[in-house]
Amino acid sequence: MKTTIGEGGRLVIPAAYRKALGLKPGDEVLLMLEDGEIRMMSTRQAIARAQALLRCYIPEGRSLSQELIQERREEASRA
Repeated sequence: MKTTIGEGGRLVIPAAYRKALGLKPGDEVLLMLEDGEIRMMSTRQAIARAQALLRCYIPEGRSLSQELIQERREEASRA
């Protein structure tokens, strides 16, 4: 798909792409410059990608956030 750079470097993301990514006005996106290309993803996609990368290091059913909450509660009860 072809688009044009506007005033101030603004780039219009075509409606079909916004819809495919689930983007709405005001949403934040992440831009990465890789090998001379600009790559864009929604913050939801970035979070999902990070979770998938970490999942191989964390056994299924284990919740690090729950473990952290439990540790904090135990620390608070000792204080």
